[in-house]
Amino acid sequence: MLKKLLLLPLFCYISLLALAQNHKLIVGTYTSKGASEGIYVYDFDSKTAESKQVGLIKNIANPSYVALGKNKDAIYSVSEVGTNSAAAAFKFNLQTNEGALINKEATKGGDPCFILTDGKHVFTANYSGGSISVFGIRPDGSLTPVKQLIQHTGSGPDKRQASAHVHQTLFSPDGKYLISTDLGEDKLYVYNYQANAEKPLTLKHSISTNAGSGPRHITFSPNGKFAYLAHEFNGKISVFSYSDGNFKLIEEVATADDNFKGRIDAADIHISADGKFLYESNRGDANNISVFAVQKNGQLKYIETVSTLGKGPRNFSIDPSGNYLLVGHQYSNDIVIFQRNTKTGKLTDSKKRIAVGSPVCLIFGK
Repeated sequence: MLKKLLLLPLFCYISLLALAQNHKLIVGTYTSKGASEGIYVYDFDSKTAESKQVGLIKNIANPSYVALGKNKDAIYSVSEVGTNSAAAAFKFNLQTNEGALINKEATKGGDPCFILTDGKHVFTANYSGGSISVFGIRPDGSLTPVKQLIQHTGSGPDKRQASAHVHQTLFSPDGKYLISTDLGEDKLYVYNYQANAEKPLTLKHSISTNAGSGPRHITFSPNGKFAYLAHEFNGKISVFSYSDGNFKLIEEVATADDNFKGRIDAADIHISADGKFLYESNRGDANNISVFAVQKNGQLKYIETVSTLGKGPRNFSIDPSGNYLLVGHQYSNDIVIFQRNTKTGKLTDSKKRIAVGSPVCLIFGK
């Protein structure tokens, strides 16, 4: 009996280690090309980079971007289908990996390309609609109809900027503000966020970026003192100091050589959990990812640029262990898994792949 009691803590410890290294990987896709059936759920082992498909949520058109509910019991996705686009709520079971549609609500803005939730509201960034949709969340996880629609109206000098194109919504580190990138207007918008208000968002101010740059995605440093903005058209990264809704430009860093010919089409940008390294992906004719070391003053020091080993690296994600960086290729229908050196930031091919049609968004949930 004593031997069994002594073995029990060891067994529990080993079980906890196994749980710590296994994570859910949820992948949003485009279904319109016929290579995908919806939202895919995988078990991902952060020790070996092995993955196994364990779930598939069907009957949703083009769930390109997804977000995990605050309590991990719901998934929210866009349904990106032009003027008939919607946001969808799914009940999700982390144990069985099953998802069931609760409801869908019209975004009232075309082609939502990003979705965000804080447990009280869901926000979509509507690309062709040039707007932000705000939905309430009912106790059962379902979405209310749009409770606030914010329309942007500007344009830019590039032919792709004939109208506003909202590309992302992201909370500030303290949750007081909602930050929105507008690729069509070359602007960052900062909205005050009051979760209990009838209309949760009110404009604080906007910041103009370089004309024709196409601001796409932004990320904050873990300490909340800096922000990094990727510009789609030129692949440059704007580095800002940040405080209480205010951005101050520190520097701009290129991710493509001056003599590079072809489309850059910057896509995604993320910083490691320890705040030491920043990563940015380019699509178009580049299909690469650049690595930078983050200095104490927030500025960036270039480390390397490597091929993503696929076409159309629309989105990427660093796994919870920090040991792997996964890149979703929209056009070559796979996820390439890179080993990430946590001391140097450098990436090497792990030789591991996940075959999935038109992956667009990769998120992890324990």
